[in-house]
Parts: sequence; C-alpha cells; structure tokens
Amino acid sequence: MADVILETKRLTKEFKGFTAVNNVDLSVQRGHIHALIGPNGAGKTTCFNLLTKFLGPSSGQILFNGRDITRARPAQVARMGIIRSFQISAVFPHLTVLQNVRIGLQRQLGTSFHFWRSERSLQQLDARAMALLGEVDLDNLADSVTADLPYGRKRALEIATTLAMEPELMLLDEPTQGMGHEDVGRVTALIKKVAQGRTILMVEHNMNVVSGICDRISVLQRGAVLAEGSYAEVSKNPQVIEAYMGTPDGAPA
Repeated sequence: MADVILETKRLTKEFKGFTAVNNVDLSVQRGHIHALIGPNGAGKTTCFNLLTKFLGPSSGQILFNGRDITRARPAQVARMGIIRSFQISAVFPHLTVLQNVRIGLQRQLGTSFHFWRSERSLQQLDARAMALLGEVDLDNLADSVTADLPYGRKRALEIATTLAMEPELMLLDEPTQGMGHEDVGRVTALIKKVAQGRTILMVEHNMNVVSGICDRISVLQRGAVLAEGSYAEVSKNPQVIEAYMGTPDGAPA
C-alpha cells in the first residue's frame, strides 16, 4: 500500500446552508508534490483552512500519519509538522531576511516568549538560518531588510521560514500568485528543490507550474472532487476541461 501521510474522509464544511467543501476524500502520499486545483470558488482555500484547523469541519474526518486530527487546534497540528503558507506573503517586512528565518527557528530554543532576553541569545541560530537561506538562494541577501525584496524573493523567504519549522507536510497556498514569468520559474524550481525528502500539498492556478512539478492532482469543483490523477490524466478529462473552459472543446492552459 502507498505510504499516505494525509487523508480526509467525507470532509465537509457548510456556511449557513452553503456547502463550500462537500464530502472530499483526499489522499496525499508521502514524498509527493500534490496539487489541489479548480476554478475560482471551488473550495480550495477553504479545504486548506480545514486541514490546518483555521476552520472546523461540519462533518468528516482528517487523518495525519494515521492519527485523527479532526478536532485538533492550529497550534497542535503545527507542532505535529503540518506547516502552511498563505496567499498573501506572510513575512516581517521591517526585519532582515536572516531575522525572519531566525524567528521560525526560535521555537527550538524554547524561548519564544522570553521577551526580556537579549537578541544575542539568538545568534546560535544563525548558522542554521543561513543554511536555510542557502536552500532558497537568499543567503546573499541575509542582511537585507525584507520590505526591500522583490515579491518573488519574499515568497522564497516565506518558504525558508516554513522550512525553519521543520515541516513533515508543507501546505503552499498559491505560491506563484501575482508573480511575473521570471519569478514564477524561480519559485517553481525552488519548490521542486525543497520537496526533496518532504511532502508538499499546494493550491495553484498556474497549470504550467502544476504540470511541471506535481506528482498527483486533485481537481475541485463546487467544493467536491471532480477528478484525480496525474496531470496527463486530469488535463484530458472532459469534465475538467469543461470546468475550466466552459466547453468540452478546450483544454486547461
């Protein structure tokens, strides 16, 4: 049997009579890059919020490494190793690139809430922080103020801070949204690089990104799973084509 790291069973979320996620059965294999795609309003981000416990499900079950986490709190699932990024880049703009990554590493010291301690106590994290910045090709910008970075580099920094939390499963919510072609290529290559030895579940609209790096794809429409398989399989599915193009004569682009 495949080594499944994350599984949902009939996962459902209703908002005052509107069903945003409808009986979703999802199975993410360890070591894979798995994409969740679909038209706007398909329920992709709501599904992410359920998996990371920012929302509680109306019904259904979520299993991580075989453990039921359906009623767990966000901080609990983060400590288990499920770490996510957001559609809007979530970095500290007035800190340096190095300081941003160090914040992600600080939990290892057990001093996250020791506000009276000198900043010098964090210098022991610098070597690891620089190694993570090297993974995302930002080590030469370690002393730069984050607000001065181009948008694509900020997204790369966010991936580095996510890696600092030592995730077993990374959830990336539209990591290339709003980027120009050059940044899309850079971040796509970066995701493929950091996926070595890790598992990634991502929401992505750019089909070039999905086709280039994803092992498996789940397509959502109106909150339900419409199709699942490799890119070659789902891109030829008439229902998927119609969901994206409005007609069975086109193809996802």
